[in-house]
Amino acid sequence: MLLNRRQMLGRMCAGFGMLGLASLVGTTASAGTTVPRIPHFAPKAKRLVFLFMNGGPSHLDTFDPKPALLAHAGEQPSGELYKKSKGTGYMPSPFAFQRHGQSGMEVSETLPHLASVIDECCVIRSMHTDVPNHEPALLQMHTGNLQPIRPSLGSWLLYGLGSSNANLPGYVVLRPSSKIVVGPALWSSSFLPAENQATSVLTSDMNVDKLLANIRNPHLSEPEQRHDLDLLAQLNQHHLAQRGADPRLEGEIRAMETAFHMQREAMTTFDISREPQAMREAYGDTPFARSCLLARRLLEDGVRVVSVYYTSSDNQPWDTHANHNDRHQKLCADGDRAAAALISDLKQRGMLDDTLVVWGGEFGRTPYAENNDKNKAGRDHHHTAFSMLLAGGGVKGGLAFGATDELGMRAVEKPVHVHDLHATILHLMGLDHEKLTYRYAGRDFRLTDVHGRVVNEIIA
Repeated sequence: MLLNRRQMLGRMCAGFGMLGLASLVGTTASAGTTVPRIPHFAPKAKRLVFLFMNGGPSHLDTFDPKPALLAHAGEQPSGELYKKSKGTGYMPSPFAFQRHGQSGMEVSETLPHLASVIDECCVIRSMHTDVPNHEPALLQMHTGNLQPIRPSLGSWLLYGLGSSNANLPGYVVLRPSSKIVVGPALWSSSFLPAENQATSVLTSDMNVDKLLANIRNPHLSEPEQRHDLDLLAQLNQHHLAQRGADPRLEGEIRAMETAFHMQREAMTTFDISREPQAMREAYGDTPFARSCLLARRLLEDGVRVVSVYYTSSDNQPWDTHANHNDRHQKLCADGDRAAAALISDLKQRGMLDDTLVVWGGEFGRTPYAENNDKNKAGRDHHHTAFSMLLAGGGVKGGLAFGATDELGMRAVEKPVHVHDLHATILHLMGLDHEKLTYRYAGRDFRLTDVHGRVVNEIIA
């Protein structure tokens, strides 16, 4: 007797089945069955890894030295942007900056590993965004919009370029905790077709059986699953035809196919224990370090976009409202080593030239102290100036682009808005940000909305 759709799903979902991927990510997964698409022009980069420093690192203590702060230390700031300051005034960085590499770019002593690969990197010192609050700034950095209503950068890239490995998702998010501020809206496909949704994986436990729980069907062999999936596909096509080709249903169908194919390759790709001990030691033994190593394995096996979210080993973000100097050092010690190891690893494998690495947060930190206790002084959120590091993927290495004013308060030379950053990332991936559009609710949408310019000066 022919099983109906509900009975078929019940049989196949005894283990991971074909819908387990949806439960793994909490929503529809990106489709491994998506084929690569032709870009608008020859790309510089084929893949993207975004190392997201959740919370906002201080530009003043990483890549943007401001010696003039010493002359103004303790002075109270004035003006509209300083109204919320209740601290001890301007706060110089206690960390020394030195020149590194053939480029001689200045980097803080708190980032010795990134300093060692700085000739591979472009640091944009003149970034700015629209608001100094985490939620809208996070959304703008990820989706180009201040509200949680637009598709993410990764989803736009997958929509424009497709996936290149039928056995893996095209867009993977690695996060150490389920408590990332804003959460799934940062990697949502929104109104784009559901197959462009990210596959989100919690990396608190890197045991592959925990990362990809229940991925193998405990009852059916692969040929048996293939037979059942083909039958289910016929039922789904009939179901789909009755509902006018609902894109959400199409996304679910593709998620089933992705889940099936992941059994062949994902267990190997996600297993970082297969890496040599020396390689694992090079990255470090922290949640972020292990995620960076996994990101390289995913990129190597054909995943188009990987986002790695940073929180420290004690689950703290770069939100240094108090004890800034001490916490900044600890955060850098972790985020610096793994990021540099990834850049070096990609270069050694011949992948850096066509892999774009982005390192940064949603905004910077204030040049002045946030509270009155000098021993516990912090830096507040700061949106009018911050830094972003890019490496590989067609960007000029050893370049410090743009500048802030002498106190690091505003981007004053060659300012780069988040929309400009997005336009440039799309361009490096072979996509014209003005042509990559999707029609929804009666109008054409794009990642950069009606804004954005490609920062050609940083492109090699």
